[in-house]
Amino acid sequence: MIVTLSETAAILASAQRIVITAHQNPDGDAIGSSLGLMHILRSLGKEALVLLDDDIPAIFSVLPGYDIIGRPEVERPVEADLLVVLDTATDRTGDVLKAVHAEHLLNIDHHQTNDGSAEYSYIAPTRAATAEIIYDLMHELPVHLDKAMAMCIYTGLATDSGFFRFSNTTSHTMRAAAELLDHGVEPNVISEALEQKPYQTVRDIGEAIERAELFADGHAAGIFLDAETTARMKSTESFIGMIRVIEGVDIAVVLKTKEEGICRVSMRSKGLDVSAIAVQFGGGGHTRAAGCTLLMSFEEAKRTICEAISQAIRAYHCQGAK
Repeated sequence: MIVTLSETAAILASAQRIVITAHQNPDGDAIGSSLGLMHILRSLGKEALVLLDDDIPAIFSVLPGYDIIGRPEVERPVEADLLVVLDTATDRTGDVLKAVHAEHLLNIDHHQTNDGSAEYSYIAPTRAATAEIIYDLMHELPVHLDKAMAMCIYTGLATDSGFFRFSNTTSHTMRAAAELLDHGVEPNVISEALEQKPYQTVRDIGEAIERAELFADGHAAGIFLDAETTARMKSTESFIGMIRVIEGVDIAVVLKTKEEGICRVSMRSKGLDVSAIAVQFGGGGHTRAAGCTLLMSFEEAKRTICEAISQAIRAYHCQGAK
């Protein structure tokens, strides 16, 4: 059921034991919005904890509450009044749904491909980040914004807007950031922490760039990593930004093989709707940033996603020529 922002706030206010989660392979928005909501709810006297079914990058240790993020344990389920799924539809949370026995489920997201099928869903595609929705929710609740909340919410807001460079940045985004700064956010501390990379990661970036391929007549660029390569690379998070800037490229894609038969795909565009491509394979996202998981071999996955991207680019250029 689709609910309003005020109804979402009322659902949160009516629960006492609350578990917060987000998607696997969590990014700055997933982590920042989860911790931000946790601090908000705890300030209201509620029992709130964050469970994420994946490793949490150490660069986010600058955020208050990072050290108490838990992992779901299916054999030791948690009882809760409410499970809140942030920044994704409910099917991308790993084992959390099995590890949390909750009376009610609330989904809060800003991805346009979310179908709103959860028990309660608040979807706001015009917001740059789920953290921006958490900021809006904070103003619906009797909460006094503090530095811990502000640091977490700002991180989600900044990372999903490309530090306010992407087209999803709005005047509301900037006003929210300004208020967060007024409550103690140190943007230099956050940006410097998130920019830190281990030496091996820098070497991995160099190798990834060496592996970059152009296709679709130079309108697409991709980095494709088989299981062996993915396993030995420390992080692949920054790869897509490195090839997105190539002149003439409309779509950048990174495919990594988590294990044989499971390939994760991330796409970025300068104008095309990559969410439409992701939806074909059960994924989703935004017009200019989307992803999916392909349950097939590395070679088949590479061929499949390249064909889908090439087809989308041809259609896009044909429309532009008319």
